[in-house]
Amino acid sequence: MTERDTLDVDVLFVGAGPASLCGAIRLAGLIEQHHQPAGRLGPRLDASIAIIEKGREVGSHILSGAVFDPRALEELIPDFREAGAPLGAEVVEDHLWYLTEHSKIPSPIIPPPLRNTGKYALSLGRLTQWLASRAASMGVDVFPEFPGVELLFEEGTSSTGKVIGVRTGDKGVDRNGARKGNYEPGVDIQARVVVLGEGVRGSLTKQLRARLGLDHDRNPQVYALGIKELWEIPPGRLRPGTVIHTLGFPLDHTTYGGGWVYGLLDNQVSTGLVVGLDYHDPAFDPHHAFQRMKTHPAIAGLLEGGKLIRYGAKALPEGGYYSLLKPFADGVLIIGDSAGFLNSQRLKGIHLAMKSGMLAAETIFDALRTGDFSSATLQSFEERIRSSWIHTELYSVRNFHQSFDHGLIPAMLQAGIQMVTGGRGLEDHLPSKPGHLRMHKLSEGDHQRESRQPGMRFDGRLTFDKPTDVYHSRTVHEEDQPCHLQIADLAVCHQRCTVEYGNPCQHFCPAGVYEMVDPGDGSKRLQINASNCVHCKTCDIMDPYQIINWVPPEGGGGPDYQNL
Repeated sequence: MTERDTLDVDVLFVGAGPASLCGAIRLAGLIEQHHQPAGRLGPRLDASIAIIEKGREVGSHILSGAVFDPRALEELIPDFREAGAPLGAEVVEDHLWYLTEHSKIPSPIIPPPLRNTGKYALSLGRLTQWLASRAASMGVDVFPEFPGVELLFEEGTSSTGKVIGVRTGDKGVDRNGARKGNYEPGVDIQARVVVLGEGVRGSLTKQLRARLGLDHDRNPQVYALGIKELWEIPPGRLRPGTVIHTLGFPLDHTTYGGGWVYGLLDNQVSTGLVVGLDYHDPAFDPHHAFQRMKTHPAIAGLLEGGKLIRYGAKALPEGGYYSLLKPFADGVLIIGDSAGFLNSQRLKGIHLAMKSGMLAAETIFDALRTGDFSSATLQSFEERIRSSWIHTELYSVRNFHQSFDHGLIPAMLQAGIQMVTGGRGLEDHLPSKPGHLRMHKLSEGDHQRESRQPGMRFDGRLTFDKPTDVYHSRTVHEEDQPCHLQIADLAVCHQRCTVEYGNPCQHFCPAGVYEMVDPGDGSKRLQINASNCVHCKTCDIMDPYQIINWVPPEGGGGPDYQNL
């Protein structure tokens, strides 16, 4: 049996994203107020707070568009502007374009959800770094390169169990599972309460959801994939603070999604495409669709003469209010994207993640004072959410994504009715279906192998193949380690999936991780290029058989998104 070091803390946040960082800052602030004579409410609380992060540094695995609503940050740190928060460019103008293949139709009216004047176009990676430094100054311990790989449960409890900590990943294990000379076993971090803020489709959250049925009686979560490039363009080309959203090309009317172009500081531009991971065509390639988007005259004209700087991709939880997980259990809370706090109509989730972390902190503070971290106490987290503006905002768009089940035009009509009826629309509540179950088999009529998406040619100036983009993500993994993309049954990939779906993993992955190769006998076998993985979680979400399980690789591995 492996001997592991143990570390005892009072509160452990998993994932150094905006939800966890704001939660840790809020909790440290409440404890500090409690210790002040004027605010003393009882015995002194000497609570230790720690955050573990799988990336090489805070911000390494953080990716967003991002137009930032500072509402939650204003509550947490009222003087955040004066304190030097890296806010980027303040939004000064909004545009909405409907794109045909060769032209654009500007909308004369910007719908209220897409009005961003006074918000900020920024790098979320930089903002999380700033928040991490703030947390550290308040006594919070932040440990990068420590992926959480397993939840620890109290011995002797029921089959569901009480969470008492997290085991971090081993280092120095080769691809066959043997220990190398630099082997270091992971650490068992024991905590009075664990807060899962590990981002979308978090691996520990996934384990807990399955074990405790946290999605019982709730809509299944549905997802989208956001693909982003950061460009440097000629001076004066696009005013900083300009926000452009697009509908239409390169997507057809049955595929959920849209594009964006954001003018940043220093002649930089954020551009990308969001595609719903509930499309029908198994040969559809979201990365290729984004490259096609850039060939549109309206987009190409903005990027012409510029230079690609960075690339990234990340899944988004788009299910909304009715898809939120039960966010508490004995010894554990779930916050941010891990629970599903994102407003898909506004294309924003950072402020919701921050607020969820802050409300979790208030719940934990009460638990620290009583010493009770059972679900009976922690359920007040859900009550706090329902009493907050998180509930108000998400409930008002509770049927938005489901409206797209029948295509863009019906969805636009539904969205208009929902705005008038406070989110109800024609029916409430609208059910949803997991995206992977919407993929059509090759035998289903119009969705034969002949994809509606034409082939791509990459010119290396405006459009790029997946290996080139992955290079610009600065993704690095230790090559000799166990594959972190676990396939339950390769025979399904080689036989059944080839016939039924044509191996869609080779198309939906935006990093070229999955490749069907000929071993020399004329057959096709799956080759997994795990070192390319940008940690977007698309494969875990979109595999039609749900036999791909994404688990964290060795700590520090993955992309470097600090400026994205």
